[in-house]
Amino acid sequence: MKSILETSYSTALKYDEYRNLVTNLFQKGLVTGNEQSESLVHYTELNEARMKRLDKLTIISEETTAFLQNLTKDYIWLVISEGWCGDAAQILPIVNKMALVSDKIHFKIVLRDDNEELMNLFLTNGSKSIPKLILIEKETMKVIGDFGPRPQAAIDLVKNYKEKFGIIDETIKTDLQKWYLSDKGISVQKEIIDLMKC
Repeated sequence: MKSILETSYSTALKYDEYRNLVTNLFQKGLVTGNEQSESLVHYTELNEARMKRLDKLTIISEETTAFLQNLTKDYIWLVISEGWCGDAAQILPIVNKMALVSDKIHFKIVLRDDNEELMNLFLTNGSKSIPKLILIEKETMKVIGDFGPRPQAAIDLVKNYKEKFGIIDETIKTDLQKWYLSDKGISVQKEIIDLMKC
């Protein structure tokens, strides 16, 4: 696992590099990943607007800031993502803002379809669900935990809808985006900090 982590990290993108890649591809009518389709281009367009808004409006709580500023070790936060992923668009700007408050956090992003070996180490119920944040002690490259593909309350929201209606459709996708909007990144911050405390 250590060699896979090191290889992935060595080719990972900084947040701004990831944002630029996704934007540049979108402007050519393309998306990140192995699959190209009109629907993925559409989702990427929505995500561009979401991320732009969250980059401006996300506020990191005092509690989260205090915890991150008092870290004594260096950590790598390596996120597996793709530009068309709605959950990633809601979570990555928050993770980026969290990383910016501490010089002990080294945050980078890898694309899922370009990092299959890494993705296969961090499946969610057997699926390649993203985003997936891998928390790593920098000195030892030891994984201390992982977060994703979404906060627990959002997982429950989708699960309950699927149990009731048997499908994931545009209604639940809209409800999920509304949940993210009302949560304002608090659940993401809390769940990542809780993992760091373990």
